[in-house]
Amino acid sequence: MTISEVISKIENRIPLQQAEDFDNVGLLCGIPDRNVSGILVCHDALENVIDEAIQKNCNLVVCFHPIIFSGLKSLTGKNYVERAVLKAIENKIAIYAIHTAFDNDFFGVNHQICSQLGLKDLKILQPKKNNLKQLSVFVPKDYSGKVKEALFDAGAGNIGFYDECSFTLSGNGTFRPVEGSNPFSGQRNIRENADEDMISVIFEDYKKGKIISAMKAAHPYEEVAYQIYQLDNENQYSGLGMYGDFEEGIDEQDFLKLVKEKFSLEVIKHSDFTRKKIKRVGVLGGSGAGGIRSAMAQKCDAYLTGDIKYHDYFLSESKMLICDIGHYESEQFVTQQLFEILSQKFSTFAISKSIEKTNPVNYFI
Repeated sequence: MTISEVISKIENRIPLQQAEDFDNVGLLCGIPDRNVSGILVCHDALENVIDEAIQKNCNLVVCFHPIIFSGLKSLTGKNYVERAVLKAIENKIAIYAIHTAFDNDFFGVNHQICSQLGLKDLKILQPKKNNLKQLSVFVPKDYSGKVKEALFDAGAGNIGFYDECSFTLSGNGTFRPVEGSNPFSGQRNIRENADEDMISVIFEDYKKGKIISAMKAAHPYEEVAYQIYQLDNENQYSGLGMYGDFEEGIDEQDFLKLVKEKFSLEVIKHSDFTRKKIKRVGVLGGSGAGGIRSAMAQKCDAYLTGDIKYHDYFLSESKMLICDIGHYESEQFVTQQLFEILSQKFSTFAISKSIEKTNPVNYFI
């Protein structure tokens, strides 16, 4: 199996189109047509991880954070980024990064944080906006099922935890073939009446090309009548952060003890106690100060993330407990998550989970 074939299967589960616009996700270096000898899954593709990949005969490294992010204009080995990338290239190792595509995935980074805490009724904290469209296409009744199947196979009709969602209206359509036409039915210059179905489906914007191509290939008409509408609906199943509820509220200090236990922490930075029970908790893995106001809007009693700055703590206004558990610490389960996903998809070559330390932060207690 080639690197590009492996990537195609990964992106079928975690579409890169879910990533934030600023992010540098996907294949960062490597030749797509090269066969895969093994996959090494890691958090950061640092030089010690590339050494591990060499030792394990893995020529594809799947990482969470992109080692190449911005400003890379040369490769001379002058810093840790360039040394890692150069070593990968010299040893014919490809590097593929998933980052915010997995942050925005419903079952990604933040879902695992919530699962560790035991939160229920999970929802996206900051849903992605304006990426949903609706397609309506007119089809002769005898071909309605065929076109509908083609749309579903192309990824249309997915709404949350349901797929193959559609709505069909039956009616009577008219058309008149004119000079230059090659009609599926009817005669030139004579108006025809046809029993047709109007099929409506919802889809994510990045699937548009594939869906339109599949629809036209399955449709019998020479000219396909269809409309595409931009929806204002937020995608409630894709976006940054997540929030959920405990079955019963717990004291703030008991909540912090629970977090320390579940995340194996030595220390937690937090805002002033609010002196109320913790029932609803918002989370955002990595640098999550940008989610504080969203957590407040969802009436969260506590908010869990990393990289909180001094002035960010004031935003809670004593109404929500803000907890900084560390950037890496909030994302510490990602490598295992990606390892499990890849292990389920690929069985013909070795998949390893990196044992190398990539977290640069240490604590003196």
